[in-house]
Amino acid sequence: MTHSQTELDDEFVDTASRPETRGIELVGDAERHGRARDLFFIWAAPSVSILNLTVGATLILLGLELWQSIAVVLAASLLWAFPGLIAGSGPASGTSGSVVTRAMYGILGNRLFVAFVGWFIGAVFLSLTWLASSFMGADLLRRMGLEDPVWVPIGVTVVVATITILVAIFGHGLIVRAYSYMAAALFLIFLGVAAFILPTVDWQYTAPVPLEGVGLWSAMAIGFTILASTPLSFINSPDIARYLPRSTKPSHIALATGLGGGIPFMVFTIVGVLLATGLSGAAFDAGLDVALLDLLPGWFGPILVIGVVLNTIALNAMTTYTSSMALQAIGFRLRRIPAAIIVGGVGTALTIYLVLSSSLLEAANLMLQFLVIVSGPAMAIFVVDVLLRRYRYDGVELFDDHPGGRFWYSGGWGLPGVIALLIGGLVTALCLSTSVWSGPIAVATGYIDLSVPVGMLVAAALYAGLQRTPLGKKGRP
Repeated sequence: MTHSQTELDDEFVDTASRPETRGIELVGDAERHGRARDLFFIWAAPSVSILNLTVGATLILLGLELWQSIAVVLAASLLWAFPGLIAGSGPASGTSGSVVTRAMYGILGNRLFVAFVGWFIGAVFLSLTWLASSFMGADLLRRMGLEDPVWVPIGVTVVVATITILVAIFGHGLIVRAYSYMAAALFLIFLGVAAFILPTVDWQYTAPVPLEGVGLWSAMAIGFTILASTPLSFINSPDIARYLPRSTKPSHIALATGLGGGIPFMVFTIVGVLLATGLSGAAFDAGLDVALLDLLPGWFGPILVIGVVLNTIALNAMTTYTSSMALQAIGFRLRRIPAAIIVGGVGTALTIYLVLSSSLLEAANLMLQFLVIVSGPAMAIFVVDVLLRRYRYDGVELFDDHPGGRFWYSGGWGLPGVIALLIGGLVTALCLSTSVWSGPIAVATGYIDLSVPVGMLVAAALYAGLQRTPLGKKGRP
């Protein structure tokens, strides 16, 4: 049975008081609402994060001086421009980014892309942010007398995950309504954390063994890669913007998204850098989450944990929300709410595994570095595509999945996108330098990690170049 757009609009109501049943289905013009500036707070709430403190502290652990660490943070913050640029494809097409990418990879190629890239990114961030709240919540409960090393963190994970999945089920309407308040509360809590941290900062800090030459560039490059993984992972930014009126200027969407994510990311990652200058090696060995609670007055510890849980819910509800649409885009015949429950269940299981097998700092650094193998090239291709098309995406044509459709391309595969993604990912891996893997290019350069700039440039150049060949002509506007 064929439904008219009016019938669909009546079925899929976007409100904070009802679960959102719309998934990847097109948003009709009558259902469009909101302003571009609303996106600032939607992206600010997930970005006021304990994870930013963690990766900021990592820069000091890598051996960088204070000013060098801050320079790396500022450089990585600029990458928030990319989620901003691609977000405008949501209102242009009226659907999620996991459907828009059919324009890059073809109908069948996009299913593979979303299954591996979209889900990998979602799983990493679900687990890492739930991991942060699990460790800190468990440590707070330990201080209150509950010391079970297994069931307490698992219990915290399950409770926070359940609340997160409920927010994702209510969806876009609740996210738009609640995230501005959450952003304000989180900003105040983390400003309080910063105020208590400042007296412990060693403003004259110098690295125990000052780095120079290749060693210095290697540490800065590895730190940049870890930080870059966060903004480059948000290929879901079109999903959050897709309800905006079609007439909303892409430049306004890009500005609100980029600043909303980038400003808190920059500020609180620098706070993490400052925090690390006043900590001893023993404090790091105990865990950054434990060390942070030790620095705070007893009465403020629970407030910080509440802030971490709020941030976890904000980030992971958004991730679960968009990943549920990715599951639909793969081709599974699921409504969005059951899909969100499945996504949340997978993320919870991975988090419990990490809780029992690793520390927050170890898990965050390693997973964020490997994340750029897929997120960097994927983001580069998406940015090139929106610039080439100038945001001209036809939502109806994106849903035509039959042979002969505009985005069927070569047997269902958009070869320029697939080739650029695979080669870009391979080059990224060859340039990557981690504690468990260093590619041959990284080894040859003295472990200078050039994975992000080189991988993105290769993917972008390949994709743009192949669009000028017969492979890329079909499907161009």
